[in-house]
Amino acid sequence: MIGRWLAALAALWISKRPRRRRAEPAVVAPAAPSPGSELLVLALLGLATLGAIAFIVFYGLDRLGAQTQLMGLALGVTFASLAGALIVIAHRLVPQEELSEEYPEPEHRHEQQDVLEIVGESGSRFTRGRLLKVAALGTGGALTAALITPAVSLGPAFDLDRLYDTPWDRGRRLVDHKGRPWRARDIGSDTFYTAYPEGKSWDDLAAPLVLVRLDPASIELPDGRANWAPGGILAYSKTCTHASCAISLYRKPLFEPTSPRPALVCPCHYSTFDPATGGTVLFGPAGRPLPQLPIMIDGNGELRAAGPFSAPVGASWWGVKMRKRST
Repeated sequence: MIGRWLAALAALWISKRPRRRRAEPAVVAPAAPSPGSELLVLALLGLATLGAIAFIVFYGLDRLGAQTQLMGLALGVTFASLAGALIVIAHRLVPQEELSEEYPEPEHRHEQQDVLEIVGESGSRFTRGRLLKVAALGTGGALTAALITPAVSLGPAFDLDRLYDTPWDRGRRLVDHKGRPWRARDIGSDTFYTAYPEGKSWDDLAAPLVLVRLDPASIELPDGRANWAPGGILAYSKTCTHASCAISLYRKPLFEPTSPRPALVCPCHYSTFDPATGGTVLFGPAGRPLPQLPIMIDGNGELRAAGPFSAPVGASWWGVKMRKRST
């Protein structure tokens, strides 16, 4: 069946190819045109094109209640229509021929030309060859676009600057879930704390912070972050860089000579981050360190943001990992 479909496509493609004059009779007997079958093929190819376009539209409208089912239906219509078009071409538009023996392997150049002539003669029933070619190209283009559309879910690759827009700007106070400002003296060394930007929406992906206090002697932050941890207090995004889950566990050694160093842990997939070295990944599938927020202590002992995050907040899309901050 697949071989007949391929032969049908080949016949369609070269149906209007200029042919050399043959002195001998045609190998494939001529057959009467079938305009109705050609119209049916055009209709099926059009339906396949509409199905592919519908898939792209349904994929983009993620607010639809039955989005997955609609995308599946669109692809089903596309492939079913395309298969129907190929079946009609193979059975109604390509002349049928029975041979008592197989074609010999072509050994000379003129024999190869004869094979091309046979294929060309097989398209003798096409009267709308050019229109069918255009329809086939349109269907192929729409289907190709539909198949590569899901690649956009890999994450943004070009407009990355907007990922750095967060509720945290210099001077914004860190507050708890009741809106009370965090003070440096409130942050102990045995647990971690959650902070939010004062006066901003807490639903923003980049809003929640994790606060920890470490021994300043144990902190080894990357270059340029010497003043990011006043009094040993460090602030990191609470959004895991693997799949945007929430960092909600803090590993505090019970017996430091034999236990691992303190770490922030995402319980969903066990990505583990080292707060002492800038949120670097110690274990798990996370693709990059936790973004760190520089903080400062004001005259009242309250914690405030000292600038933007060190990196975009959220999952580690390939574009985010490959591009540095431009500003």
